Amino acid sequence: MRGVKRGSRCAWRTVVDDRMGPAARRAFAFALLLVPGCSQPEGDRPAGAGYESPHAEAIEEARALLDSLMLAEAIPGLSVAIGRGTQLIWSEGLGFSDMTHDVMVTPLTRFRVGSVSKPITAAALGVLVEAGALDLDAPVQDYVPSFPEKRWPVTTRQLAGHLGGIRHYRGLENFSRTRYPTVLSGLAIFADDSLINEPGTEFSYSSYAWNLISAVVEGASGVDFLEYMDSVVFDPLGMDRTEADWNAPIIRDRTRFYMADSAGQVFNAPYVDNSYKWAGGGFLSTPEDMLVFANAHLEPGFLQAETLEMLFASQRLRDGTETGYGVGWRSATNEHGERIVSHTGGSVGGRTVLTLNRDTGLIVAIVANLSGAPISNALAGRVEEIFRAGVEAN
Repeated sequence: MRGVKRGSRCAWRTVVDDRMGPAARRAFAFALLLVPGCSQPEGDRPAGAGYESPHAEAIEEARALLDSLMLAEAIPGLSVAIGRGTQLIWSEGLGFSDMTHDVMVTPLTRFRVGSVSKPITAAALGVLVEAGALDLDAPVQDYVPSFPEKRWPVTTRQLAGHLGGIRHYRGLENFSRTRYPTVLSGLAIFADDSLINEPGTEFSYSSYAWNLISAVVEGASGVDFLEYMDSVVFDPLGMDRTEADWNAPIIRDRTRFYMADSAGQVFNAPYVDNSYKWAGGGFLSTPEDMLVFANAHLEPGFLQAETLEMLFASQRLRDGTETGYGVGWRSATNEHGERIVSHTGGSVGGRTVLTLNRDTGLIVAIVANLSGAPISNALAGRVEEIFRAGVEAN
């Protein structure tokens, strides 16, 4: 593997500059900190580079963990952010966003977040429910009349909890190269297929179910899905570096995307077009934006308390069995008995995890630009544990 090695990378904390909108500046009071060991020229260092983080030991330990993972798994580039409430504890880019031109990852680098797009879209569902514009338990045809009726009725709540019987990808469908100009046009991939089970009887993970949810959002709001996401989620929260992964536009700081073979040889991921699945897995973002998003779900404010519980509470099968999945969020309890809500994401050239500890307020977001990289809840839990003592002390 070429690339990810000590001494050759230079990673630094985000500097609040003219690339960030005013909402992002308000979201975090960023400390200006240059990571030790970076070879950035002295004259280019931001003011305040000598600032010493109170979490320096934890940062070093977590960085060592991620460095070792990158070397073991041939991960070209990775970005991580840890926060608690509005406090940004650590944010750093490691390795390469572009191996061809030796471009390094920074906290500004945008990655494919895959299925973390689902909890992001769930926030829009919450807004619509609170506005009285969406009944989660109504048949989807109430909002998407063009979607064919099936043997059994399907509701948005069931779709959002992977209980709706909509199938997942078949074969290499997730390597689609087709551009779909609208949300509705993308539904053609699976719209005519039969349900794989009666809704409510089985948990069967489905990104296509969330593609249908994006059409529900359009039908309930009367607004184009991506425009609605901008107006009710991204703009209000100051998520200035989160957007749809359109191929044609030049998107500043978008990483390149990679795959690796069984021998650890890294190569460019194939061209894909994610326009068929914005809600199911088509957004670009950064760990810092994901921290902003998760923090908005820590306490009522952006959404009401009952809406947050609706998103997080595990749905149940018809026989009463909990699925561990609410509306766009997985829910679990860690070894400390604390409530963790989370989601992971896999995409062509990307892996992501986002976890929110509802009891301590700790948030972990990690992204990588390699298909199949082991960026998991377990990894996020290890990183969270490293920072746990220091956060409790402060």
